Amino acid sequence: MSQPKKRKLESGSAGVAPERPRRTKREWDQLYYQCYSDVSVHEEMIADRVRTDAYRLSILRNWAALRGKSVLDVGAGTGLLSIFCAQAGARRVYAVEGSAIWQQARELDRVPVLPGPVETVELPEQVDAIVSEWMGYGLLHESMLSSVLHARTKRSSPAGLCRALHSPISDQMLEWRLGFWSQVKQHYGVDISCPEGFATRCLVGHSEIVVQGLSGEDVLARPLRFAQLDLSRAGREQELEAGVGGRFRSSCCGSAPMLGFAFGFQVTFPGGESEKPLVLSTSPFHPATHWKQVLLYLNEPVQVEQDTDVSGEITLLPSRDNPRRVRVLLRCKVGDQEEKTKDFAMED
Repeated sequence: MSQPKKRKLESGSAGVAPERPRRTKREWDQLYYQCYSDVSVHEEMIADRVRTDAYRLSILRNWAALRGKSVLDVGAGTGLLSIFCAQAGARRVYAVEGSAIWQQARELDRVPVLPGPVETVELPEQVDAIVSEWMGYGLLHESMLSSVLHARTKRSSPAGLCRALHSPISDQMLEWRLGFWSQVKQHYGVDISCPEGFATRCLVGHSEIVVQGLSGEDVLARPLRFAQLDLSRAGREQELEAGVGGRFRSSCCGSAPMLGFAFGFQVTFPGGESEKPLVLSTSPFHPATHWKQVLLYLNEPVQVEQDTDVSGEITLLPSRDNPRRVRVLLRCKVGDQEEKTKDFAMED
């Protein structure tokens, strides 16, 4: 998916987001499809071997469910997943793509390409199966799942179980940056620690969702599930609008400054007739993917010790001004501190 832009902080404006232009849903959709007209986005996704191999293996292992059947590929991009379905024996695969990259996908001889959003495209027949790589950063950014569910209500039913997982985190590099200004004196003999509070507001005091890769060493507690989506069930559209999430409680392992939370997702694909289910995970304990991890920073670090209790609730919602951007509501309590709340948004 398209990579969020890096944060730019102007002097004196830490934590203050610029006023966003007011656009209609159609305008936001047009901007979304423009992002996917760039070949670099598709290069990044296909180069992610963890992602692409998970889909390839899942499709090929489910050959018995696809052989001789018609398949709809929602958000087909360059058409690679459509080709996998054809290789698995599908009778016909319809590649539906809303961005201009469809002009490249149509060069594929084995797959007819239908340009346009799946909400407006008319299929020549009722399809038997749906395939789509719809996951965004933190699972729901870009809101492509809504398009998949729309296709399901009119044509077929996708399968798959998706779990959103979170864990409290530290970050040694960020911890060093937060303490940098208090250490200048020992190097240069001049005390300029006054910007330390400003640096904290700049680095963690903002309300923006950060997309960044972590290592397992940064994780302070076992990742826990706070939400689950079973795509075979009805009523998912209303659930997405109301908010997906749940409460959590965990205990820290070791002593460190807790800077916030990281969360990602785990998708379980059907394994086919004789195979075990295949799992695609964005956990920092698994091989890295282009999704990385989504980070939610507390306003300031909180020192935790072994078995410090961390509890609260995380809810994923569509953003108020742009329904394709994910919004995250966090309520958390660390140790004996009072419960705090923070509202996060993804940058355009």
